[in-house]
Amino acid sequence: MVKILLIFSFLFSTILLNATETEQSLVVQEDALDGKIQLFLDEDTYNNNKEFISVIFEPKSAYYKNHRVDVVKVVETLKENGLLNLFFDTPKELKLNFKTSGAPLFFVKIMSDTLRNIGYYRYVTVASNQEATGFTWNINLVSEYATDPIVLEKELQKRGCKIIDLERNSKYEWTYVIDMEHGNLNVKTLDKGDKIHLKRSLYAHWVNVSKIRKLRVISSQRNRWYPYVSYYDASLHLLKVYEENRVRYSIEFNIPQAAKYMKISDQYTLKNVRDELILKPTAGR
Repeated sequence: MVKILLIFSFLFSTILLNATETEQSLVVQEDALDGKIQLFLDEDTYNNNKEFISVIFEPKSAYYKNHRVDVVKVVETLKENGLLNLFFDTPKELKLNFKTSGAPLFFVKIMSDTLRNIGYYRYVTVASNQEATGFTWNINLVSEYATDPIVLEKELQKRGCKIIDLERNSKYEWTYVIDMEHGNLNVKTLDKGDKIHLKRSLYAHWVNVSKIRKLRVISSQRNRWYPYVSYYDASLHLLKVYEENRVRYSIEFNIPQAAKYMKISDQYTLKNVRDELILKPTAGR
């Protein structure tokens, strides 16, 4: 009889302990979500809309992903309900901090391409730091609005990256933590049999050459192209540079075995490439 009572007592204690732990976990989750909401809003907006905020963020479980607060979804909900305004009255200096645990050069290239695609062409690198905890890239720019995390997330997804944390340090400063474990450049992957036409551009052309061994590049007769070609590995470490100080209209490149990306430019200025360049892979890997 005593043994049975002890067993029931143990089971009851276990159930009570699990219930308490679950309740504590839910409280911690709610605190984490509420803490993020407060970070994105000024004090008056938060205090004046507490009840409304409680309603629009139900169920709270919908705002978690992989045991983290889904910060982009939080910002989206705040915007849709008129609680977060990302626009400024006049152009202001905006500071953006980006953090990652990935390769620095690769990260800066991905972020540069992403920023350009959402309309940020002019910015200044203020600092870049590599530490044991990861890499941080800080930039300043003048803008009429803060970067929209939703737009930024969509562009990052095209490159296999995602925002895993976000802080609003002030109205004019935001910090993003980016997961780039599956990061890649959003460029064309060349394969044997392809024929790609590269139009005139102010920027160097990047292509993925991981599937080919040889590539013929044909330059239009309207061009005066002085080839300047760079090869990079998957982390964007420079492997090799090929350059010519004479005009070429057709040339075949042997792709280094470790190369994943190839950058095609001009030795002097891309103004020399007035018309298209045609890429024709001639051998696959």
